[in-house]
Amino acid sequence: MKILLSNDDGVHAKGIRILAEELADIAEITIVAPDRNRSGASNSLTLEQPLRVNQIEPNIYSVQGTPTDCVHFALNELMKDDLPDLLLSGINHGANLGDDVLYSGTVAAAMEGHFLGVQSIAFSLVGKVNFTTAAKIAKRLAVQHLSFPVPTNRLLNVNVPDVADVQSLELEVTRLGARHHAEPMLKQVDPRGHEIYWIGPPGKEQDAGNGTDFYAIERGRVSITPLQVDLTAHESLLTMEHWLKES
Repeated sequence: MKILLSNDDGVHAKGIRILAEELADIAEITIVAPDRNRSGASNSLTLEQPLRVNQIEPNIYSVQGTPTDCVHFALNELMKDDLPDLLLSGINHGANLGDDVLYSGTVAAAMEGHFLGVQSIAFSLVGKVNFTTAAKIAKRLAVQHLSFPVPTNRLLNVNVPDVADVQSLELEVTRLGARHHAEPMLKQVDPRGHEIYWIGPPGKEQDAGNGTDFYAIERGRVSITPLQVDLTAHESLLTMEHWLKES
């Protein structure tokens, strides 16, 4: 079994290293990840300058680019003649729940793998302590995929509670919840007297009821959400056709 690992926290991040260690006895691991933290990069590609790639250890590559760049390079160049059986992105240092997936570089890396025909799963730890717990969940799902491939053409977004006892965790298939609008931006003045702005904290949960990823995590369960890439509002196509005819 060949597994490609990527992330958005950077090639030296604790999450991806623990994930690689946990998977080492079941697969040949290749890591292709950003050279620094690229959280929030979403699906951005580097188009105006070349990608610089540095092999820092055997089968570990650092890319001066985004998570999407990393996976694009890995699957279209580095491993193009021997594609991996699975792409795992993470383990992210913090949750990717609800609307977070729109901005997440962790999810974007998995999405790029999905685009390029490799079954992909994004993993996030809802905290920053028990990465081994999330890694064991990732290993469990990887082994299951090897025996019984994921039965849908979807990428998966997995969030794991930050607890030490992996045996106590139940797994639940969920849908994405939703947040309220983000908190206001934070305005400050730098030492030179120039105004600077920080993106505000994420909004509070708005749709967090039974069946959502928020609900599962709140109750100490692992959330597994199948995601689709097609953003077409199919139910609106006929309505739009009628609207155009009225103009």
